[in-house]
Amino acid sequence: MGSSPPPDPHTARPRTLRSTAAALFAALALLCGAASVSAGSAAAQTAVADSAAAQTAVADSAAAQAAAWTPKPSPMTTPWTAQVPVDHPLPEYPRPQLTRSDWLNLNGLWDFAVTAADAGQPTVWPQQIRVPFVAESALSGVQRRITQDDRLWYRRTVTVPAGWSGRRVQLNFGASDWRTTVWVNGRQAGTPHSGGYDAFSYDITDLLTSGTNTLVVSVWDPTQNGDQAIGKQRVNDVTPHPGGGIFYTAASGIWQTVWLEPTPTAHITRLDLVPDPAAGTLRVTVLGAGVNGHTARVTVSAGGTVVGTATGPVGSTFTVPVPAPHLWTPDDPYLYDVRADLLAGTATVDSVGSYTGMRSIALAKVDGVLRPVLNGRFVFQTGTLDQGYWPDGIYTAPTDDALRYDLQKHKDLGFNMVRKHIKVEPQRWFYWADRLGLLVWQDMPAMDLRTPGAAARTQWESEFHRVVDQHRSSPALVLWVDQNEGWGQYDQARIASDIKAYDPSRLVDNMSGVNCCGAVDGGNGDVVDHHVYVGPGVTRPTATRAAVLGEYGGLGYRVTGHEWYPGGGFSYEDQATTARLNDRLTGLLDALRLQQMPAGLSASVYTEITDVENEANGLLTYDRQVVKVDQARVRAANQALIDASRNPAPRVTLPTGAYKSLRVTTPGFTDRYARHRDGLGYTEVVNGSSTDLLKQDATWRIVPGLADSSCYSFESRNYPGEYLRHRDFRVRKDPSDGSDLFRADATWCAVPGSGGVRLMASNFPGQYLRHIDAELWLATPGGAHAWDNPASFTEDTTWAVADPWAP
Repeated sequence: MGSSPPPDPHTARPRTLRSTAAALFAALALLCGAASVSAGSAAAQTAVADSAAAQTAVADSAAAQAAAWTPKPSPMTTPWTAQVPVDHPLPEYPRPQLTRSDWLNLNGLWDFAVTAADAGQPTVWPQQIRVPFVAESALSGVQRRITQDDRLWYRRTVTVPAGWSGRRVQLNFGASDWRTTVWVNGRQAGTPHSGGYDAFSYDITDLLTSGTNTLVVSVWDPTQNGDQAIGKQRVNDVTPHPGGGIFYTAASGIWQTVWLEPTPTAHITRLDLVPDPAAGTLRVTVLGAGVNGHTARVTVSAGGTVVGTATGPVGSTFTVPVPAPHLWTPDDPYLYDVRADLLAGTATVDSVGSYTGMRSIALAKVDGVLRPVLNGRFVFQTGTLDQGYWPDGIYTAPTDDALRYDLQKHKDLGFNMVRKHIKVEPQRWFYWADRLGLLVWQDMPAMDLRTPGAAARTQWESEFHRVVDQHRSSPALVLWVDQNEGWGQYDQARIASDIKAYDPSRLVDNMSGVNCCGAVDGGNGDVVDHHVYVGPGVTRPTATRAAVLGEYGGLGYRVTGHEWYPGGGFSYEDQATTARLNDRLTGLLDALRLQQMPAGLSASVYTEITDVENEANGLLTYDRQVVKVDQARVRAANQALIDASRNPAPRVTLPTGAYKSLRVTTPGFTDRYARHRDGLGYTEVVNGSSTDLLKQDATWRIVPGLADSSCYSFESRNYPGEYLRHRDFRVRKDPSDGSDLFRADATWCAVPGSGGVRLMASNFPGQYLRHIDAELWLATPGGAHAWDNPASFTEDTTWAVADPWAP
């Protein structure tokens, strides 16, 4: 198979069937969506053909309804807004790691009504909604505010293909927020499902009749007025408005694909795949329904060639050999095909397709520092915060290409990781992360900010487990983030231990932003995670946990014509121009590379990939129409950061205990030196004829950093006990007052500079000792102050450590 991943059957198969039976599919598009994911599946084509006559009248009626239906105007249009078909949106097979040949996509127009929360099924259906877009979204065609006092109702008819006769029929939901109840032909299917982020299914076989069947779904979603996981959803106006802060429009009801699927009575329900590349094996667990006495056979292939197969009991773990595995990495996201067969004796009664990537994730000491290692090697994880919101679909990307786009942009910008923040995406999002090669940190969506009660805790933890089960086979997913900034926090240590035991194949973060907002550190898990805006701040590893920067950045730039609420955008630090934005962003990435990573930082998450409603922190606008930054420049800065983690450069060292002078390297000013005068820092020409006082003022004793012994402090030659320090950006000579703040302000970390050394503030990584207009300042690349002027910035912040003028 070479170095390429396997073909993408999960995208290609529906298109192949449509081209094979184009005329039939056009007639059935509303009803069926994509009828199969198998290009050569005779059974699938027979199923569609057998049902054609029964469905013609329904399809004609649906086509007429589709012609009369229009979506609401979107507050912002993405490149895909107009590409969403009325009759069969999101036609791709929705579950790439558990595929079957036959299925009916139920996305499209459903009858719709909103009643009081305690009302029964309506008798009047005044609207139609385009599933799977939430009622608050423009793409749904409804676009209305939903509160805890409302109940959403959906209705449609469906005819089960005659070719499915003799098999069980499963009704599947990718996700629906929050409590969902289903009726088929007036009879309730199972028990209501509570959860907004996990997939669920009902076996509706015994509720079906021949001919047309009526499905009715009700959803109640109290959002922040309930006790469930909600992430960043809040009940607000559904059209652009001022305010909102870091919380956004609610997303109520069905928001992922709904589909029917035939299965044997005994069938596979889940396939857990845990790679063990060191052992050259894939650990598999096949779970199923009605499988008493059955066994499972799992086959791993590469490019159509079988590399390993094994048989084991259903419900128990066994291993499949994958000799000399081709490792999955962000640079080479190689995927193997997987097939699982359910066996009754020697007969195959069910088969599903899947895929895997052979990779490991763990903690290990690297040059004495505890770090996460991918396949046994440290690579710095540089990513962004990805909140997964869309101005047209809110929680649901308008198309599969749109879903892929944000991940592709991460790759284009040089990032190798993404933190999916306070939301869980559809399974196809994970497929694209797996295929494109992006490490994923997955947050469990938070409850409301208040401390939850016992019932809420039980529900939240149960849903967390289901989310883990649903995505535990994704090779891209390497870390679970349990809680964030103390939102709804409780039992942090217990939950971290529980998730680690439930999925020991991944790392666990007990609290992202443990230094922020009243968060309480559980003290365990695999990482200690700080949030620092703008940052990057100082985060250090411990003996048991790696250091990560779970959020930083938040640099804002508003693009006229691409604002959700014009004039309403905010950021953590506004940038006046794109030039300043690029300088500031690459300066932060350089600080991570030069100072924070060598000091022990292992990962960082920049806020954020796109603007979201009134947040203007994105590298892209909310409508995905504009990339705000210089893509090549950001990619180069990220690549330099990643490369430095693989091949670290020797640290810059200065001669401690020695007297030295700091000479300017800026062309035309190389006869000037850093000196103090009347307590302030300046540069001045110093030569052999200079006064003894000037020579002493321009001489410094280099000592281990007062706040960090791996860095340096500069003690005055003629005023022992007084040090070069920054205060309110101005650099000065002050006597030590013994405070932690003074020690930090007087500590400078040496990083490489062309023709010299650059001195970065220990407590403000990315800010440098600079001379400008003969004065010494603490300057920031891309900063807004006069002393941050970009002209000759690098030269002005590079110093030659020269022989002392006053030995």
